[in-house]
Amino acid sequence: MSRLFLTKLHLVLAAFMFPAVLMFLVTGALYTWGSKGAWHEETVSVTLSQPLAADEAALKQIALAELGKRGIPAPSGSASVSEAGEPASLEWTGARSEASVKATDDPLAAEVTVKEASIHRWLVQLHKAKGSTTFKAYATLLASVLFLLVASGVVMGLQSAPLRRLTIGSSLAGAGAFVGFVLLG
Repeated sequence: MSRLFLTKLHLVLAAFMFPAVLMFLVTGALYTWGSKGAWHEETVSVTLSQPLAADEAALKQIALAELGKRGIPAPSGSASVSEAGEPASLEWTGARSEASVKATDDPLAAEVTVKEASIHRWLVQLHKAKGSTTFKAYATLLASVLFLLVASGVVMGLQSAPLRRLTIGSSLAGAGAFVGFVLLG
């Protein structure tokens, strides 16, 4: 591959993915120091026409009704239903919203909790892979592009005689630093 091609590829990929890189860098750095964003949460009691059953579709409908009343979108992640023998319940996670449905002492009532993420929390949830399959595919593309950016930079450094020693030395120092930080982790 020519140096000009690698330089252009490097530039186009870096410019295209810059917003995603920035989001992951900021949310990751803030999360490292304990800043995760906020959830706006509300719990309500809902009257039922029949007792709760551990039926995912029915429990999701109860959650969706309460989310819809508040104009909150359905969670983008997976749902988990209580196991057999336990009171019926649902935990449904996502990036922008979360919902839970739990049985109460009254068989014709359920406790529904809906949560809406602040913008910061929404981005943190995306960082934590709580988003849609489409966003997960985009994040995987980002990971591939980051690898290509680093690899093309190293290849360009190795192709240039004046930069070869610097590239090799920096690579060895980076490998040593990585091992050291992992062991100190």
